[in-house]
Amino acid sequence: MSCSCKSVSCNTKSKISAVILDLDGTLLDTESATREVVKDFLAKYGKELDTEREAKKRLGMTLQVSAAAIVKDYDLPLTPEQYIDQIMPIYREKWAKARALPGADRLIKHFYNHGVPFALASNSLTEYIDEKIAHQEGWKECFSVIVGSDQVKLGKPSPDIFIEAARRMGLDADQCLVIEDSLVGVRAAKAARMKVVAVPPQSEADCLSLADSTLHSLLEFQPEIWGLPPFDDLIGNALPVQPIYMSVLKEGCGIEVTDGGKSAIPYQVSGVYFGWAEVNLDKIFKVIAGIGWNNSQCTGSKHIKICVINGDSGEIPDQQMQLVLVGYIRGLNNTGTPSKDVEILEEDKFIASASLDLPIFFNYFSDTTSDQ
Repeated sequence: MSCSCKSVSCNTKSKISAVILDLDGTLLDTESATREVVKDFLAKYGKELDTEREAKKRLGMTLQVSAAAIVKDYDLPLTPEQYIDQIMPIYREKWAKARALPGADRLIKHFYNHGVPFALASNSLTEYIDEKIAHQEGWKECFSVIVGSDQVKLGKPSPDIFIEAARRMGLDADQCLVIEDSLVGVRAAKAARMKVVAVPPQSEADCLSLADSTLHSLLEFQPEIWGLPPFDDLIGNALPVQPIYMSVLKEGCGIEVTDGGKSAIPYQVSGVYFGWAEVNLDKIFKVIAGIGWNNSQCTGSKHIKICVINGDSGEIPDQQMQLVLVGYIRGLNNTGTPSKDVEILEEDKFIASASLDLPIFFNYFSDTTSDQ
């Protein structure tokens, strides 16, 4: 992943009065929940999914455009309409398992509690948007406006969706800030003459040159930069986050991370986190994790450094363990790209250790491990 956080001066833009949010890949990790759907579908027709091509070509497209492209590219014996009819029931079953991305719940509740108008604008059909967010408690009631691609003439990269969202909120384009994850969405926002913050995956690195600001995670978003109310939810110097589960195999210098049983690890999980590691079902460690990306690989694989911070501080022992990360300290270096080695500072360890003694973080561990 090659994105950086551009600095944004409040003196160089109009006052932002409202925010327009994309859904898939920005707020909701539908990618992890549905990752194998197209692969398995194509396999039934003797076709092999080109993962790299799909990541670059499909992200942010409307369903109709994506379906037509897949039918053509893989020479399927189907019409685009038949493809949609067959694959959508599979997708809809998976949506119930999609989890909110890091910082999404925080962002939605913050805007709602501070009276900031905010809209949801997605290339999905409205009925699909409603179905996806129905599984996220409180989301539907919070949005001022929801606009799907079926409510406008053209979906993204046309600006129609964003222009319609602004119109329904009674605001001009230059009063709106868009938060997106795809190049398709960023282009649509710029065509609407709106400011845009991108939180792109590695495949959408071209967002760098178009977006007004690029972040590695919504947890790095600073509302005050845009003249919006600042967050006030830090506990000391740390932020409680929805638990992130990982199964980790440590062997020498290598760490293999797999699905922790509740969700795969989305690309937006980066920075310095802390939580708990369970080893052999009887040992519990306080841990701090620096999560970055291996830029030398086109796949953008994650690189994770895990240190024990209770008892003798040091590297995690060589064995299998279950991790639950419950707190966040900071993002990656704002002036550069995500690096393979995320430096864990002594200050980070102090913050993590002190935070994990607090009930809010300890109770996260107690509650979530009992649910597994």
